[in-house]
Amino acid sequence: MTQGHTPQKVVPVRHPWRWVTGAILAVLIAQAATSVVTNDNFGWPVVWDYLFDPRVLQGLQNTLILTVLSMVIGVVGGILLAVMRLSGNPIAAGVASAYIWLFRGTPLITQLIFWFYIAALYPRIGLGVPFGGPEFVSWDTNTLITQFSAALLGLGLNEAAYMAEIVRSGIQSVDEGQTEAASALGMTRGRILRRIVLPQAMRVIIPPTGNQTISMLKTTSLVIVIGYYELMVAAGQIYARNFQTIPLLITAALWYLALTSVLTLVQTQIERRYSRGMSRSSKASRGLVNRLLTSGSDQV
Repeated sequence: MTQGHTPQKVVPVRHPWRWVTGAILAVLIAQAATSVVTNDNFGWPVVWDYLFDPRVLQGLQNTLILTVLSMVIGVVGGILLAVMRLSGNPIAAGVASAYIWLFRGTPLITQLIFWFYIAALYPRIGLGVPFGGPEFVSWDTNTLITQFSAALLGLGLNEAAYMAEIVRSGIQSVDEGQTEAASALGMTRGRILRRIVLPQAMRVIIPPTGNQTISMLKTTSLVIVIGYYELMVAAGQIYARNFQTIPLLITAALWYLALTSVLTLVQTQIERRYSRGMSRSSKASRGLVNRLLTSGSDQV
């Protein structure tokens, strides 16, 4: 006769120190929040007065324009540099590697100042026959390189070096067998890159690109060293007159926080779109590759 087993009572694991730590953090956060709200030195009335000031909004607009254009230059340049670095041409690969080494190895603020004072090296910039040949057209460098163009060159060319490494890692994450299969079908390298490699590499490229965009939004504040009118310069010019330094810095910080929050939401939606329908199983991956190769072979 078999005796029944006595059921065991399951006792949940207790974590008393989690509650203690949580309580301490809650008290500290509440104390900090109370201090921020009740401390008159923060000057919250001044913050609300200048939050939508036309000067601040103008600086905000310039910041957004600079961010978008710099990222466009960075992404396009990064793709070009990544392709050059991965190419079989040793000269192209060497030039791309040297570019990345130079722009990643020097401070961005140094690059901004360099581009702004480039006229000290080249008073005129022109196009013509190399090595002292006739010049077809030329421009005065001081007229050509304004504060805006210097800021755009500094931010965009620097970003291209970082985007090149992001794009390169994305391209290298795609299985080489897919490229070999596409080559066997007679597809050109350019078509393989556009139709097979880059669409799959986007899952690796998109997240860090979103982070770079958010970082670029804040990095634009460095153009204050060349005097371009953006959000921080706008805030600085105002508090230089009314001496409300902290409230104006809080005003700029609130706009940066709002914009980074919006960009984070956009980044999340883009990541979801590119990951939609993607399976981690090898069967689904093979199905995707087969569809891409079939589509490519139909157009060869």
